[in-house]
Amino acid sequence: MTVQAHVRNREGRHEVTLRTNDAEHALTIPPKPGGLGSSANGGELLFLALATCYCNDVYREAAALGIDVRGVEVEVEGTFGGVGEPARDVRYRARVSAAGAAEAEVVRLLERTDAVAEVQNTLRTGLPVRLVETAVEIVP
Repeated sequence: MTVQAHVRNREGRHEVTLRTNDAEHALTIPPKPGGLGSSANGGELLFLALATCYCNDVYREAAALGIDVRGVEVEVEGTFGGVGEPARDVRYRARVSAAGAAEAEVVRLLERTDAVAEVQNTLRTGLPVRLVETAVEIVP
């Protein structure tokens, strides 16, 4: 599975396109009130990625275990320091509504999901991220 995210920003305009393999869709995020940049910061989007991954994976793992999950709520929180500092103390909470399952089964589901959630596991491994290309346009 190949995943891509593309941001195009100009004064007063902010466009986000996401793609997984051949499935592409847009995400609406307005520009900053001043016009340049995104109104959502990278930390917020990183934490959204963690919350979204866990949410989706709860449903995937529940289906594999035959648990009827009716709703998922995930909240991710952490702290960023100064410029260039990585996040620290990142933690998340999950609430799940399920039908026809014992509480212990659902707790095992949540623990299993935490163990296999791909975005969480990516961050836990300390993945290297590389800038591989740059381009410059000089305008009058």
